[in-house]
Amino acid sequence: MPPTHEVTNQVPDPYGHDAADDPALLEALHREGAGWAEPELHALGVLAGSERAAEWGRLANENRPVLRTHDRYGHRIDEVEFHPAWHELMRTAVSHGLHAAPWRDGRPGAHTARAAKFFLWGQVEAGHTCPVSMTYASVPALRAAPELAAWLEPLLASREYDPGLRDPRTKRGLVAGMSMTEKQGGSDVRTNTTRAVPAGDGTYRLTGHKWFTSAPMSDVFLTLAQAPGGLSCLMLPRVLPDGSRNRIHLQRLKDKLGNHSNASAEIEYDGATGWLVGEEGRGVPTIIGMVNMTRLDCTIGAASAMRYGTVRAVHHAAHRRAFGAVLLDQPLMRNVLADLAVESEAATAVAMRLAGATDRAAAGDEGEGLLRRLALAVSKYWVCKRGPAHAAEAMECLGGNGYVEESGMPRLYREAPLVSIWEGSGNVAALDALRAMGRRPETVEAFLAEVGLAAGADRRLDAAVDALRKELADLTDTEYRTRRLAESMALVLQGSLLVRHGHPAVADAFCASRLGGDRGGAFGTLPPGADTAAILERARPGAA
Repeated sequence: MPPTHEVTNQVPDPYGHDAADDPALLEALHREGAGWAEPELHALGVLAGSERAAEWGRLANENRPVLRTHDRYGHRIDEVEFHPAWHELMRTAVSHGLHAAPWRDGRPGAHTARAAKFFLWGQVEAGHTCPVSMTYASVPALRAAPELAAWLEPLLASREYDPGLRDPRTKRGLVAGMSMTEKQGGSDVRTNTTRAVPAGDGTYRLTGHKWFTSAPMSDVFLTLAQAPGGLSCLMLPRVLPDGSRNRIHLQRLKDKLGNHSNASAEIEYDGATGWLVGEEGRGVPTIIGMVNMTRLDCTIGAASAMRYGTVRAVHHAAHRRAFGAVLLDQPLMRNVLADLAVESEAATAVAMRLAGATDRAAAGDEGEGLLRRLALAVSKYWVCKRGPAHAAEAMECLGGNGYVEESGMPRLYREAPLVSIWEGSGNVAALDALRAMGRRPETVEAFLAEVGLAAGADRRLDAAVDALRKELADLTDTEYRTRRLAESMALVLQGSLLVRHGHPAVADAFCASRLGGDRGGAFGTLPPGADTAAILERARPGAA
């Protein structure tokens, strides 16, 4: 072979490690009461760090779902075909309990354990986590209809993945979806025009068009429609009890920026059959329980992507030489990588704290429920908002090698904006925080009590908390300032968690740069004195 084809100075494949070898994640797992799940986490982590799992993710994205509206004879079938790799991803997620399993698990910390697994497995491929998340989130909403929940919940929580369109009652496990937004309103679901008319037998007939329905191959859906008593929540199965197809027609699949493995569709209800969930006119309060759970997964998903991007960037820099030295040994690159790692750890800390609050709130802890209500809104806003910038910087660390599809970084970059848009884009999430503070002032008390636990530990954090208290006391132009307020609250919460529980080097760098203002506008502008060696050591998982 000619010497021009000799390959040198290229980075080895980043496979063969335990993705659960993540100090920030493991520390949070124990801190939030789910240390018992660490062996399960490592078992999943070894698979998540394998070349086999990476290949599933690649194939699922390169072979997008295909819509089959009719069979060869002209019969309407409305089916979506997926590559086998998609089913492997789903089967793994369901068998490890990443879906609704925690709702049937009485162990303390079940939701935290599930969040940690979701964080891990999402690094392999993010698209399939959408139906996994909606299945998890469907249970609180369905509990507003005890008779429906009685037979649906065990199947939604089953650890058997059973794809295919059949009567839900005959399947070993179910996947749930959600269908709310319409052409004319988007997030403003109260403007929905889909109608639900009582059929006289306890069911409703739905007619309307849904603009964006993710995972349309799900077995059952929660949807919003205008019933005689107002906007209501209904459950629609794809297949009816008599075995016939419900009149839910898939019009087309969306051609999205990212999330290519996951089908998202426009659907038409043509007299589709649905069952009421909750009371007529209470559709938004009923389905908000589902929305809040998927918002938690948006935050976890953003943190998961940051960890993936950080690990890939550090791995590349540890093996690539430029300008006479290994990249990881060069001061400016160390600053960039450490800054990415700090952002990743802050996101992980707050995501896992919210998972822990979910566990305790589900067990009846009112204070944790109040904290979760407000902290989730501001964290969903900020952590998800940071994702695209983080993904772009991580990709840039790989240079031109990161810009090509084989690296996996373009997929990360395309996926990054999704969680900031899904379940309410930036303004919706920030305004939800404002709504929580206005309707339930005790959520502010719970939030300030939480960040107050770190009082006296870091002067920069203390100053930021004092400034936040002043902002909260001044209600002038509140809506105009809502993004700034949500950002401040999220940063203070992250800082308080890192100061109390994080590695000292990470906490110090975070407080100096995010709260003390000693940084520029881009990643890689940490101030002098940051302990980059200690920070970067935590971003390098060991061999499996």
